[in-house]
Amino acid sequence: MTAIPEHAGGLPGACDVAIVGGGPAGLGAALRLKHLGIEAIVLDREAEAGGIPRHCGHYPFGMREFHRILKGPDYARRLVQAAKQAGVAIFTQTSVVALDPGPCLTVTTPDGRAEIRAKRILLSTGVRERSRAGRLVGGQRPWGVLSTGALQSMVYLKGRRPFERPVIVGSELVSFSAILTCRHAGIRPVAMVEANDRVTAWWFAAGLPRLTGVPLHLNSRVLRVVGDQRVEAVELQNGAGASRLIEADGVIFSGQFLPEATLPRAAGLTIDPGSGGPAVDQYGRCSDPAVFAAGNLLRPVETAGWSWQEGVFAADRIAASLAGQLSERQGAIEMRVHGDAAVKFVLPQRLALPVLPGAMRNLQLRAKRPFHGTLSVRQNGRTLWSGRRSGRPERRILLPLAPIAEKAVPGTIEIDLQEEF
Repeated sequence: MTAIPEHAGGLPGACDVAIVGGGPAGLGAALRLKHLGIEAIVLDREAEAGGIPRHCGHYPFGMREFHRILKGPDYARRLVQAAKQAGVAIFTQTSVVALDPGPCLTVTTPDGRAEIRAKRILLSTGVRERSRAGRLVGGQRPWGVLSTGALQSMVYLKGRRPFERPVIVGSELVSFSAILTCRHAGIRPVAMVEANDRVTAWWFAAGLPRLTGVPLHLNSRVLRVVGDQRVEAVELQNGAGASRLIEADGVIFSGQFLPEATLPRAAGLTIDPGSGGPAVDQYGRCSDPAVFAAGNLLRPVETAGWSWQEGVFAADRIAASLAGQLSERQGAIEMRVHGDAAVKFVLPQRLALPVLPGAMRNLQLRAKRPFHGTLSVRQNGRTLWSGRRSGRPERRILLPLAPIAEKAVPGTIEIDLQEEF
């Protein structure tokens, strides 16, 4: 086992496990590996580790990990402190620019370029919000158009107030986080805009705009941003096709998360088109079995606590892999969603046979649109499992993996939906 000094002055040339990303998943994995007697290093491109929660100056974080409710920055600091106190080496301002077979990482730091060879690698690079260009919103390119992440960074990390009367586009949980961030900075949003007929987040979140005096426009979408030097207004179109202008000095494009999968994509790892992240088996292994993935890189988007839990799970599986205890792929099952537009993807995307103890407990599905009906898992004309489920966009849908794996054979499994109208 390669020893990593607790106070290493520079990056090691080799290590047992290199973790790319210092958010909840990466830090949870690093701490768990340390407890298992395996040395891991954490590489994070930011000046401080902690991930997205560093930017979220509101509750609730920390129930799974610390059994108390914390604000995001306090939660992030606790994760970092716990890892450092256990002796985990965390290297910040360290960007991983390439992942090659071996596996080998090429990194850049303020001191230059380096290579790190590891026995196993865990990718936990998280997600990013879809940009304005990705949403096909027209208009000019004035100052005042931000993502929620950029807004949180300005407000909580830099103490800046980028605008006073923005429009919030989207209604996911992060969109309501944007309202709280605005209130913290004395910013008064003039509208929240959602293209669907109800908010994407849980129903109780819809009360926050009312409580804070933010008009909620459902069945509406932003056509264009108006303004030359700064945002002056946004043009909305409702479900009937009528358009109107709302005066504003900023726009916050929130949600519609995408996995930050640039590194695994460039490395030639198999990417799942449904989730946008690397395809993994039931142990979290990518198409290169020396590379694992965890957290929001696997799918957009989960809570910090869920991501932390996946990091801990990945650490246990990495330890089993180093000990030669995982399936060596004597056979494989490919998971596929039957041509139904309501189900977006299934995770894991493949099962390595035999399915040994310690695998993921559930198949995770996501919906593109609301549905209610019977989900069936079938192979070669046999039904391995079926059950009634409801789904909405960006909500977690879980199916039990064990009874499916017990009956499955090498080949392809299809997940089918029979909707009830």
